[in-house]
Amino acid sequence: MEEPGPKGTENCGVLGEKRTRVALTGTFRLLLPFPEGGKEERRIYQVRRGAQLKKQRRNEESFVRMTRHGKNCTAGAVYTYHEKKKDTAASGYGTQNIRLSRDAVKDFDCCCLSLQPCHDPVVTPDGYLYEREAILEYILHQKKEIARQMKAYEKQRGARREEQKELQRAAAQDQVRGFLEKEAAIVSRPLNPFTPKAASGNSPDDARPGSSAGPTSKDKDKDKALPSFWIPSLTPEAKATKLEKPSRIVTCPMSGKPLRMSDLTPVRFTPLDSSVDRVGLITRSERYVCAVTRDSLSNATPCAVLRPSGAVVTLECVEKLIRKDMVDPVNGEKLTDRDIIVLQRGGTGFAGSGVKLQAEKSRPVMQA
Repeated sequence: MEEPGPKGTENCGVLGEKRTRVALTGTFRLLLPFPEGGKEERRIYQVRRGAQLKKQRRNEESFVRMTRHGKNCTAGAVYTYHEKKKDTAASGYGTQNIRLSRDAVKDFDCCCLSLQPCHDPVVTPDGYLYEREAILEYILHQKKEIARQMKAYEKQRGARREEQKELQRAAAQDQVRGFLEKEAAIVSRPLNPFTPKAASGNSPDDARPGSSAGPTSKDKDKDKALPSFWIPSLTPEAKATKLEKPSRIVTCPMSGKPLRMSDLTPVRFTPLDSSVDRVGLITRSERYVCAVTRDSLSNATPCAVLRPSGAVVTLECVEKLIRKDMVDPVNGEKLTDRDIIVLQRGGTGFAGSGVKLQAEKSRPVMQA
């Protein structure tokens, strides 16, 4: 039972009741008078008084602690897994993983380069679908890039050959120069052992053998001195990186295997409704059907391309119908195992589709 009152005042006893002021809250609390009855009345009084004192203590502590709405995630004593993940993503360090959803997975009839529905699709022997224009442009770009890298490699190789020749020529000149210096140091007439060294050294014809050979102490100190790197003529230069010989083979952008233009097989999808144009098909979720069974095709349906006709059929149709006779049901030509190309699908967003749906980005790691 609370009764508001101004701070700094007290209400004194009325009818034997004692009132006291709570300094922190600025309100007056009515404390029950001590009963004069038996044990039961005293027990009830102690229980009610204890509850009242506990509530008062809780109100006093609330001014010291933060309120519930003012707490932050960092107020806890435990560094949770969620906080660690959040801080790692915001710091820019450590490997970051993310689970790809259905929106991040391409459809089975989309190009692996442009990620758009194919207008003129072709398939590689490994089952990767491309737009003809996109894959041909990629092959031409790769050939130009290989030619550019080969030209740079040959240029560097020629420069290294010239450098080796210059080094060999300089070494040969040093050998000739050393030989001539040794020849010039040879004495032309025999020395007189009875002539003092000082007297013999004054004559121009007397030359000490080996006087020009061997560097002096000044030359050694000069060699040990560091160059003045701030002078443009003495600034050290980094050598060009040695280029490796590039491969002349054009590879598939998805599988990394060698790819030629003759390896591309045209693909002919059977539309669900032949009366709908291509723009209308793009807006639909189910666009194509199997050429034999007329089952709808999607990322959840394993498909295969028959090389002779380019028709797209389901793998169930291949296993139950086509593999018995190994004949193309569209044009009647004989089939081999290489003529049945399993089409690579984009996945369904579920882990059971067999497609890797976990994207990983490696970044620098801060270690203690």
